[in-house]
Amino acid sequence: MTNGTQKSPRVVALVGPYSSGKTTLLENILYMTNTTRRRANGERVFGDDSIEAKALSMGVDVNVASAEYLGDRYIFLDCPGSIELLQETRFAVHAADVAVVIADPEPDKIQSLTPLLHELEAEGIPHLLFINKIDHSNVHIRDIAKALDEVSALPSILRHVPIREKGEISGFVDLASRRAYSYGADGSREITETAATYVEQVKDERFEMMERLADFHDDLMEELLEDIDPQTEEIFTDLAKDLKEGRIMPVLMGSASNSFGLRRLMKALRHEMPGFELAASRMLPKKVSGAAAYVLKTKYLPHMGKLSFARVLSEGLSDGMTIDGTKVSGLFGVDGTDIKKASKAEVGDLVAIPRLDGIVTGDTLGAPTAPHPQKLHPVYAQAITVHDRKDEAKLSDALSRLVEEDPSFEVEHREDTGQLLLWGQGEIHMRAAKARLSDKYGVGVTFKFPQVPYKETIRRSKVQHTRYKKQSGGHGQFGDVVIEVRPKGLGQGFEFSEKIHGGSIPKQYIPSVEAGVKEYLKQGPLGFPVVDVSVTLQDGQYHNVDSSDMAFKTAGRMAMADALPGCEPILLEPIEHVRVMAPSSYMAKINGMITSRRGQIMGFDARDGWPGWDQIEAQMPASEMQDLIIELRSVTQGIGTFEHEFDHLNELGGRLKDQVLEGMEEKRRM
Repeated sequence: MTNGTQKSPRVVALVGPYSSGKTTLLENILYMTNTTRRRANGERVFGDDSIEAKALSMGVDVNVASAEYLGDRYIFLDCPGSIELLQETRFAVHAADVAVVIADPEPDKIQSLTPLLHELEAEGIPHLLFINKIDHSNVHIRDIAKALDEVSALPSILRHVPIREKGEISGFVDLASRRAYSYGADGSREITETAATYVEQVKDERFEMMERLADFHDDLMEELLEDIDPQTEEIFTDLAKDLKEGRIMPVLMGSASNSFGLRRLMKALRHEMPGFELAASRMLPKKVSGAAAYVLKTKYLPHMGKLSFARVLSEGLSDGMTIDGTKVSGLFGVDGTDIKKASKAEVGDLVAIPRLDGIVTGDTLGAPTAPHPQKLHPVYAQAITVHDRKDEAKLSDALSRLVEEDPSFEVEHREDTGQLLLWGQGEIHMRAAKARLSDKYGVGVTFKFPQVPYKETIRRSKVQHTRYKKQSGGHGQFGDVVIEVRPKGLGQGFEFSEKIHGGSIPKQYIPSVEAGVKEYLKQGPLGFPVVDVSVTLQDGQYHNVDSSDMAFKTAGRMAMADALPGCEPILLEPIEHVRVMAPSSYMAKINGMITSRRGQIMGFDARDGWPGWDQIEAQMPASEMQDLIIELRSVTQGIGTFEHEFDHLNELGGRLKDQVLEGMEEKRRM
């Protein structure tokens, strides 16, 4: 039996764009390591079997699988590929020792790797790249390598070069070992007879690989300058050191569906990937006394409730122990959908812990100040209504769980429109939420674009005298007020004051007048909340018997209703400040997209820390932003994004104003 090289299990995150072949790669690794059987045509033996995944026909969750290879235990984190599910990937890769980025063999698709590569680079997570589906590619490997250099901040180190025979890729040369391999039914096998010929054909690529490594190794540089061919062991040592220290991104290749190149990938992971200690020092930069575990995923399962998937970082966990006041009430080993009870977990292990109340994804038990990935900024909102009003309480609980499972969702109760909003990362993200709410939590919901929170204000001042008098037997109701309504500058808010002299209105009734004024401001003459007005109570009358708080509140509301239609009300629309980020090559299209949505470009600059990316600052009406992320992604291969925040209100006139008011009038008639 082969002895392992590590005591702790190696955690490997598999990341890459949607349909790049991550799950297929993992399935065939599991088969190659005798962990699972081979799948039949169209069948999955591993992968996301959640309700949302079935509804969308794509993985939406991080899936965990274990395998043993040459005496070492591996835990694979199969991450979702959609850019809208990047938050899942962020939390997962934070727990990994190394990441394998799976890419299609097309240069024009390489750019879609940028967000993933930036995430790994920013986190300091060692990573290598596996070019998948190489047997279906007619592209020269140099073109792919050039495209990689444009999106990676780290130099890409080409490890494999394909062998072409009669126009077809039949194998590859490993530039580090100078060995040639042919692709076969059982994966890859070494070529011995003609290997020297193939190695000679790729000597330029091998020299370029060593040149790139020599940038970090003076000894290697001296050997190259003196035309000394470095020893193979020296090259492998340098590769492992540079991967561990985050200096390079090695590039391998193969075909996941045919198991081509998978053994080379696993051997690279075995011999070159860093051990658990590096990941632990990154996740726990300060030493802790006692056990610690990082929560990378939260999930609610039928009959089990809340499970927190966590990687053990210090000392180990055991059932019943307490960490910083939190009791570990059970431990489960995780392997795909197979969850089995365990009594303990060693350092480096990944386990599921039930019922960790108050602990959310990204938390580190035993080290609450440990670093964790930041939440993504929400870019897409939908207003939620339940099919059955009896489910409203149930919806609140379901949304709470939804946000626990995926913190990139946010729930907002918008008071000015009365709508409940769910914010997320895009259409796919929202479809996953809807499937989860309806099929997993049993709450039928309807999604639609939110109402735009229009406001209104006034242009003219007016003094208004209004009397409220009602007699219906017994005590009546009497309130008499004189108010002056004045416009204020945009953004200056509401102001109420009084100039009552001689006790014309007793002091105890003045707050009631203010309450009535505020009540009316919730919906002005145009049908929207009124902002930026000043109201002064100047005079009035009261009755010793019939006056009351309610009477003066009603009088204040009626006075506003009488006054505001004559104050020249105007409609205001919210304007958002937007920062749009995308590769520089798309900026011309994005400029046109912004202006077509009535946006005003305010500035333009390079995006800090993102080579080849730019950032546009703009101001845009909120009504034009509801599907902005959909168009932005359609013109940027799915990787453009934006951040936004409310900036100010601006008057809306002309035909657009008429359309808004017509819509409000129609809503009133319903």
